[in-house]
Amino acid sequence: MATMDPRTEIREFLSSRRARIAPEQAGLPAYGGNRRVKGLRREEVALLAGVSVDYYVRMERGSLAGASDGVLDALASALQLDEAERDHLFHLARRSGTPSGPRRRGSALTVRSTLHQVLDAISGAPAWICNGRYDVLATNQLARALFSPVLADPRRPANTARFVYLESAAAREFFVDYDQIATDAAAKLRMEAGRNPHDEELIALVGELSTRSELFRQRWASQDVRLHRSGRKRVHHPIVGRLDLDVESLELPAEPGLHLTVYTAPAGTPTADNVALLASWAATRQTPATELEAGNG
Repeated sequence: MATMDPRTEIREFLSSRRARIAPEQAGLPAYGGNRRVKGLRREEVALLAGVSVDYYVRMERGSLAGASDGVLDALASALQLDEAERDHLFHLARRSGTPSGPRRRGSALTVRSTLHQVLDAISGAPAWICNGRYDVLATNQLARALFSPVLADPRRPANTARFVYLESAAAREFFVDYDQIATDAAAKLRMEAGRNPHDEELIALVGELSTRSELFRQRWASQDVRLHRSGRKRVHHPIVGRLDLDVESLELPAEPGLHLTVYTAPAGTPTADNVALLASWAATRQTPATELEAGNG
């Protein structure tokens, strides 16, 4: 993948969102049984958004330049976008009409020493810091133990999207809900592409996954987007077995684009007991963090 063209991204995103809404879902009459398009027609979206048909056609052809926040909000409502999709629409709009610009390197793959101290202070729960490309940039001891299958690949920085799609046999064994994990990984990468379409590491990653994984190509083509949020992750660890973990993903305001993710379990549950067992196992291994995390390049 040489580049991510904003006009193409806009066109494919808007047309895919329009195609999934039946007229009755939008409160419109569905005249006749022979509609030539899947979902809403362009003129129906224009009607729902309160804009002219010509204006909407221009937008769907890839031009959101000059669209006001009010128009974008109306379009988001017409297309019944969720929060992640609305944010993605606004990211695409901010880049519409601007020169494509050269591909550029993302931020340095390093984490401040004070953030390493924060991770090390979280001794009772796995925690790590990742960026929007799914690069693993820093971990505490429990996270190194929990995600040992992900970190087994010597390539650095380790990348969970690469593990999910290119080490699919191991990933299916590790992630109980593999299909959902795969869907979310592609959707979050799509979200990141809307924010940073010229990030050369992201472009290279998407290109590698697209070339080597049919499943990724299918998930990427769906145009779905997701936010990094709280949730539940179920894994089958090779040492301690099944873990049902609560996940909190926190943005780091001083480090734009980085997320601190912590995995916990309620006290007294089998998962909490297994996390304690995992901590004991990890203490016997004492794998240095420097062997598992990104360096300066």
